[in-house]
Amino acid sequence: MGAQPRSADAAALSVNAAGVRLDGEQAGDGPAIVLLHGLTATRRYVVMGSRSLERSGHRVLGYDARGHGRSDAAPSSAYGYEHLVADLLAVLDAARIERALLAGASMGAHTAVAFALAHPDRVSALALITPAYDPATALAPEVLARWDALADGLAEGGIDGFVAAYDLAALPDAWRATTETVLRQRMAQHEHLDAVADALRVVPRSRLFADFSQLAAIAVPALVVASRDEADPGHPYAVAAAYAEAMPRAELVVEEEGQSPLAWQGGRLSRAIAAFAAGLEDSRRRFQ
Repeated sequence: MGAQPRSADAAALSVNAAGVRLDGEQAGDGPAIVLLHGLTATRRYVVMGSRSLERSGHRVLGYDARGHGRSDAAPSSAYGYEHLVADLLAVLDAARIERALLAGASMGAHTAVAFALAHPDRVSALALITPAYDPATALAPEVLARWDALADGLAEGGIDGFVAAYDLAALPDAWRATTETVLRQRMAQHEHLDAVADALRVVPRSRLFADFSQLAAIAVPALVVASRDEADPGHPYAVAAAYAEAMPRAELVVEEEGQSPLAWQGGRLSRAIAAFAAGLEDSRRRFQ
């Protein structure tokens, strides 16, 4: 598989997380922002390579989750959120980051939420990009069957098998070609496709929280980035809105009707996160 290029101005980061080597990079100076990608993606697919966060005065760290990108494969059953949370803690400790703004997309957003619940003292704020975990439906047989079909397609047919199992025909015509291009590009970044297939089976079965009311315990400010359902049905708008409503200091943002999802636009997304982070700093100064 082809490997994603490392940014020219970024420093390499390699972390041993309980025997699994996590490959990452960091750039910039200032308050820390940690990027957490989604299932089947890599660290590039959070802000899509944008450097706006570094330019806005932040230390930005991203890493490939276990089994993804350049990171090592884990044992086939070791991809639950408890493992992803432990990995994030190992990364923060190795990078000597006491507290960070966690910016996560999909699985990365779920990891950030689980981490904030388990280690609230290590989180300064959250930027949750298209969270999709809904405790009412996550373990429904038809939902798990779709994830298993993707895992089987990848394990048996590689990238072509994965794309075939994705059922692009179910998407509106306007988004079908773009979605296929993105799928193929990001799947080509993985060194261990069999490990990604394992993650596709395990992550969706990992219980994140039992009820949205549990998110009321997250006291830090949060930005929730939603998508419109037509372009991104796998990340329902209503679910993102439920996260924003459940957290006491959260705000919800979404693209205008008919536009490409904000979550797909790295520059605009980075600027939204940077503006959110700047507001946090202004608020901190006012109350010092």
